Amino acid sequence: MTKAAPSVMVVIPARYGSTRFPGKPLVMLGWKPMIQHVYEQAAACPAVTEVLVATDDQRIKQAVEGFGGRAVMVAGDYRTGTDRVAEVARMFEGDYFVDLQGDEIPLQPDLLTDLIEPFIKSGAGMGTLKRTIDSTEDVHNPSVVKVITDHLGNALYFSRAPIPLVRDDASRQAVGGLHYMHLGLYMYRRDTLLKLASLPTGRLEDAEKLEQLRALEYGIPIRVWETTHASLRVDTPKDVESVAEKLQQFEVIKRELGALKAVPVR
Repeated sequence: MTKAAPSVMVVIPARYGSTRFPGKPLVMLGWKPMIQHVYEQAAACPAVTEVLVATDDQRIKQAVEGFGGRAVMVAGDYRTGTDRVAEVARMFEGDYFVDLQGDEIPLQPDLLTDLIEPFIKSGAGMGTLKRTIDSTEDVHNPSVVKVITDHLGNALYFSRAPIPLVRDDASRQAVGGLHYMHLGLYMYRRDTLLKLASLPTGRLEDAEKLEQLRALEYGIPIRVWETTHASLRVDTPKDVESVAEKLQQFEVIKRELGALKAVPVR
């Protein structure tokens, strides 16, 4: 008897209230709200079984249902997006849960595949993605989270600071193969997710305001895979215009490539 494929639910935590950017999930990027861009890329990934938005606000729920998506109200005083995803895991059955942050817009569904497929094969309890940093500005930008890993791909630390610091480089330039950014998505086995949510906030987590540090501080390994697929992130209102322009440019390129593929070869 053939074993059923494991279920993979992508949960997009979408909170309306934000200190730096209230209502961010509903900001319009072109003709769509940001939450729709994120949702549609996740739904297009063949490795994903189901996509669900976990929100605390009826306006977001209505917007998601308006474009045909699924949303569930997860009200309460949750510390982080991961804690909201854990609440969804208590509500729904499933083998694996992906926490895709609502302000991390994959430009291609393959970005999720780069995490989901190796994660399931690995037997890891928690995993995430990194991408090489080629901009010195990003190395020093506290909104761009950096990650360093060991030779097996396990996370050693995440920080808003420029890590690793190249001591003998006074210019503090980005170094290919050394500086990596962490992307805003995580994958969990159900048991690992529920364990992580049951733990108290760690001192490192509180200091850097990075939820993944709770896992490292309490001894939960995080496996990190590298992706070359691009994503766009909206942190503050000043990011909206540039992200909207980049999305539009990407759509134009995608349509042009699609048209080229449709031309018959003679």
